[in-house]
Amino acid sequence: VGLLLVVLLGIAIAVAAKLQKVMGGIKSDTEAEIPAPNNKINAAMWIIFLIAGYAGLVWSFFSARAYFLPEASTPHGRETDSQFWFSMGLLTVAFLLVNFLLFFFSWKYQYKKGYKATFYPEDHKLELIWTAIPAVIMAVLVFLGFRSWTHIMSDAPANSQVIEIMGKQFGWIVRYGGIQDNKLGSYNYKLINSNNEMGVDYSDEASMDDFINPSEMHVEVGKPVSLKIRARDVLHSVFIPHMRVKMDAVPGMPTKFWFIPDKST
Repeated sequence: VGLLLVVLLGIAIAVAAKLQKVMGGIKSDTEAEIPAPNNKINAAMWIIFLIAGYAGLVWSFFSARAYFLPEASTPHGRETDSQFWFSMGLLTVAFLLVNFLLFFFSWKYQYKKGYKATFYPEDHKLELIWTAIPAVIMAVLVFLGFRSWTHIMSDAPANSQVIEIMGKQFGWIVRYGGIQDNKLGSYNYKLINSNNEMGVDYSDEASMDDFINPSEMHVEVGKPVSLKIRARDVLHSVFIPHMRVKMDAVPGMPTKFWFIPDKST
């Protein structure tokens, strides 16, 4: 540690000496001259970089389209995708506009000898505009997202297929509600063992007709699915991309998700 401090001190002294030399060479009474050719080249590079950046943006979008997820297989998934692209559209317009102004102004207001900038100490109308517009847009996006989230997190329809999925290291276990009552029996983590991986309480009559599949989940087309989610050990994440289902499985905190699969493979 002592040796490191000595090295850092030496570097600091060297930098301070160099800085003092540079500051001594700056003329305080005259404006530093910038060669005109270099200044014009630097200004032109802003426009070139702007055009190249826009071209790269368009190219990257169309080249990545082949890797986009296909159309969602659930009504809520298509609604979610629509909101996503709506948000991306707004952000893209703002991104293009802001960067155009940034690069264009850097070119237009390049260095010119004797040119003085005009300053506006305050402009309440302008401040109101740039505050109100983003606030309204954000409010609309939050409202649309909250409406969709509330619908997904609401109680599943009464005719839903009840399925419980439990994450564990390293895999998933699926339990289906029985065909007699379409209800899942109770469970208790204290009952988990090598013969009862989900800790199902078989003293509960509703558990007698439950069916457990250690590797797959099957759902019916057009029928709502009420997904009960929990974790046995650590944090997991249920992700069904085509159905646009995404929910964490948290130990000690059961979560849920319901959806309607309206397309088959």
